[in-house]
Amino acid sequence: MQESILILDFGSQFTQLIARRVRELNVYCEIHPFNHFDKAMKSMPNIKGIILSGSPFSVHDKDAPSVQLNDIRGKLPLLGVCYGAQLMAYQWGGKVGKSSSREYGRAHLKLVDAKNELVTGLSAQTQVWMSHGDSILQLPEGAKLTASTEDVEAAAFSFNGEKAYGIQFHPEVYHTTEGTKLLKNFVVSICGCKQDWTSASFIDTTVKELKDKIGNDKVVLGLSGGVDSSVAAVLLNKAIGKNLYCIFVDNGLLRKNEFESVLESYKHMGLNVKGVDAKKHFYEALAGIEDPEKKRKAIGRVFIEVFDREAQQIQDVKWLAQGTIYPDVIESVSIKGPSMTIKSHHNVGGLPDYMKLKIVEPLRSLFKDEVRRVGKTLNMDENLIGRHPFPGPGLAIRILGDITPEKVALLQEADAVFIQNLRSAGLYDKVWQAGVILLPVRSVGVMGDERTYENVVALRAVSSTDGMTADWCHLPYEVLAKISNEIINKVKGINRVVYDISSKPPATIEWE
Repeated sequence: MQESILILDFGSQFTQLIARRVRELNVYCEIHPFNHFDKAMKSMPNIKGIILSGSPFSVHDKDAPSVQLNDIRGKLPLLGVCYGAQLMAYQWGGKVGKSSSREYGRAHLKLVDAKNELVTGLSAQTQVWMSHGDSILQLPEGAKLTASTEDVEAAAFSFNGEKAYGIQFHPEVYHTTEGTKLLKNFVVSICGCKQDWTSASFIDTTVKELKDKIGNDKVVLGLSGGVDSSVAAVLLNKAIGKNLYCIFVDNGLLRKNEFESVLESYKHMGLNVKGVDAKKHFYEALAGIEDPEKKRKAIGRVFIEVFDREAQQIQDVKWLAQGTIYPDVIESVSIKGPSMTIKSHHNVGGLPDYMKLKIVEPLRSLFKDEVRRVGKTLNMDENLIGRHPFPGPGLAIRILGDITPEKVALLQEADAVFIQNLRSAGLYDKVWQAGVILLPVRSVGVMGDERTYENVVALRAVSSTDGMTADWCHLPYEVLAKISNEIINKVKGINRVVYDISSKPPATIEWE
């Protein structure tokens, strides 16, 4: 049975980073909200240790998130991070109170007990990242100091004779220079995890589970051309072969020539794929709609209609496969319930009850970069695995305002120039996501001796690891100049190009 680490989420912005760092050590872990603790303990595989995350709360707040740590004390190794450490100290008899000054940012950690198993191998003085308003003012009885900073005495501590540890800093963030080493000490040395969770082991386990779960049933999968649905398709194909039926819908909102090129690449992968030209249906449904949320819902509704019609032509289908990945799962069970809607999810999010299909999601435990690694292990085409994320509603949310076939064609041409120049300049793989946005404004220009009054487009290119946060890419000026010149000269109807230099947050990656 797969060994695992349970991460209890108390609401920290860094919780996903803890999971990513643990998984980089080839150790499987899952994030569960603190109020799902009992369910997590029952549902997870062989739990070897528990990490308590940080939180924006104080342990003294009326609605502070909490679990009864005495119920698990001594049963499994525990590591409390920031709020998690304060909760351990508070529940076990220590004192937690407001810091004399809020400590946020870089700090220098000085080891008091260098022989402690949690900090073994760390430098005597090392950089860490702090983010807290409360501090542990007095350690509980039986606890001993492990490390301090200039402003925080109890920066790290442990309990005598127990595998229980607390740290006031965040080992998961980049600015804690030896954070990975500390996490490795916990999950490998203290918890005893074997570091055997790899992409190859994931494939073997998942294919076996899919065979056992699906048997000889038929499965239908809606392909999008993206990494997630493509990797899910190859895994399912490996497990059930001809019983997988893939449907690739052309909604008229894909990139230039994408429907034909992606369909061709799927056929070379041995997948059973049917391409469906549904452009007309989507354009009719989107006519006159300007509101971004209404556009998404119209696209989702038509996709379901088209997908349902095509799926009904396959007899005795029992399962619907989806390319859901782990961030989607985490966000749907946040500690305060589902997150406030900023925008509808890019994926369709399931089909209506009348389709009576059971759901199978082979990738629901993986982050995006892990999906890519699985794809590489499956020897999938590098061009497909390395594709930038592309929103489910496609170019509809990169056209601000209503959608027409003419606007789509205009944007496809500009987008093709942008992407091709990123590739030719060797920048495509250094960018997380890129695209062109057609703005609902026109500007005055001069071409030859004539005055023009034409469309404006914005270029968007960001760097990220998982899309949760993103920074705008500092593309070379000469590349931007070449892209702008080509778009204006080659794409009739555009006379001005601007570059978006907003990061996420506060902006989002897409404009709608």
